[in-house]
Amino acid sequence: MRAPIGTFDHVLAAPDALELLTRPVADAVRHWRGTVPAQDLIHVDTDPEWADTATFVQHYGPDILARSANCVVVAGKRGGEATLAACVVLSTTKVDVNGAVRRQLGARKASFASMDTAVGETGMEYGGITPIGLPADWPVLVDAAVADLPHVLIGSGTRRGKLIVPGKALAELPNAVVLEGLGVTV
Repeated sequence: MRAPIGTFDHVLAAPDALELLTRPVADAVRHWRGTVPAQDLIHVDTDPEWADTATFVQHYGPDILARSANCVVVAGKRGGEATLAACVVLSTTKVDVNGAVRRQLGARKASFASMDTAVGETGMEYGGITPIGLPADWPVLVDAAVADLPHVLIGSGTRRGKLIVPGKALAELPNAVVLEGLGVTV
């Protein structure tokens, strides 16, 4: 099998790579719903040392950067209540935490969640967090530029490997909200 973007040695449809995924991601792939078939979610097996975007791009080439997205966990706070959410933006941008995220969550204050919170609440590895398989009640904020991509490279739940999925599939995730301007240019 060949990946729709990039050149990778080990490429499998995600349903055939469940043992390489964390439990929440594997469960989400097993129970996948939406207009994009689960077979169109692609897992590329890569070295965990290349998980960070800059290292990954250095190894696989600069053209992959424009088709890569990061998923970060944020916490919105209002009146002592905290809401955790995921934000998916192009790797060339940063999440507009104090603008778009705060407004969307109706929070007085928003910030990036701590590593311990992100890992503990998602069941995924830091540096590999993906919007696929997140807790069912979390809002998943997806930048419109990500949703518009034919294919986007995202985390797989582990530092070993990535997923390549149609942007449309991310827009169809449970609790997904597509927002213009969620990612701002660095």
